[in-house]
Amino acid sequence: MATREVISSGNELAALAGADAGCKFFGGYPITPSSEVMHEMSDLMPQRGGVCIQMEDEIAGVAAAVGAGMSGVRTMTATSGPGISLKAENLGLAQMAEVPLVVVNVMRGGPSTGLPTRVSQGDVRQAKNPSHGDYRSITLCAGSLAECYTETVRAFNLADRFMQPVFVLLDETIGHMHGKADLPTVEEVEAGIVPRKSFDGSPEDYRPYECGPTEPATLNPMFKGYRYHFTGLHHDAKGFPTEEIETCRKLIQRLEDKVMAHTDELESNEEFMLDDMTGEEGEVLIIAYGSVSLAAKESIRHLREQGIKAGLFRPITLWPSPAASIKKYTDMIKNVICVELNIRQYTEEVERVSGRLDIEGLYKVNGRAISPYEIVNKVKEVF
Repeated sequence: MATREVISSGNELAALAGADAGCKFFGGYPITPSSEVMHEMSDLMPQRGGVCIQMEDEIAGVAAAVGAGMSGVRTMTATSGPGISLKAENLGLAQMAEVPLVVVNVMRGGPSTGLPTRVSQGDVRQAKNPSHGDYRSITLCAGSLAECYTETVRAFNLADRFMQPVFVLLDETIGHMHGKADLPTVEEVEAGIVPRKSFDGSPEDYRPYECGPTEPATLNPMFKGYRYHFTGLHHDAKGFPTEEIETCRKLIQRLEDKVMAHTDELESNEEFMLDDMTGEEGEVLIIAYGSVSLAAKESIRHLREQGIKAGLFRPITLWPSPAASIKKYTDMIKNVICVELNIRQYTEEVERVSGRLDIEGLYKVNGRAISPYEIVNKVKEVF
């Protein structure tokens, strides 16, 4: 596979990924630590025939991005936790109307204003349910500079495949990290673009929301002669509001099932030094994601040098969670520790899918990164 070597930051790579993946609109508002995504898009979009708009606030930023998605173009916004809170209502609209959108969230300390310039992974729960109601969020989490690019590219394809917002979680550390990344070529990215489905029959026969029980809507681009209605209300096959009981039930069940029936298309994990694990006494499974996984890998090297067989399971797709894969390893390995820059936000999911209540944890919420030596010391302390 041909690659190109780039020296950049995680935030800038997320923006480059959007441009290379065919994004033609960015709507947003600057917020630490995600502002560089918008700064970069303000240069890239005009060069690629697209538009970048800084709106008056986060709400207007996502509203503009959703509107662009309704028109048929690939669209993107970027923010941090407080911005997601403000965007929540429009994200719910995009879920209900089935509008594809990529949302990059560069996580910082919270809640509220929190620690704007410091690292956190405090938005993991928020990413699972960014707005009220029944639907399934799709959330990817980058664990390296290269993944800031590749996961953003993947997010655009998934957004068009499932016709809904897709979240890409970075965190302050990985967003502002600056270094070398080996990326796929632009030609490879373009060849892998999966456009959204379209209807090419008679306009009189077009029913955008009339689809299989596990399939997304088919929303043709605007101004092509196909008429339909966008609404945040429960709606019928043409998109017009309805309270008909069975129509409403089927609609909401489909928003759930169009994701959960296709989790095999979504799951992505990294398994680091797990291939020699057999379940013997003394083995240690570390579960971590995002920038924390970089420290976890270094800690595993140190632990193995000291005779402790440790390995890392890193979910890249956080939501829907890789339940079967998590259960496979937590069933096999007795000693399990979750390492997070929050308090148990993903540990609770590991406990749920594993059925275990003896999962150990190392958590930090003071805005500072977790070092490899902290992980090494914690493993030695609890196991």
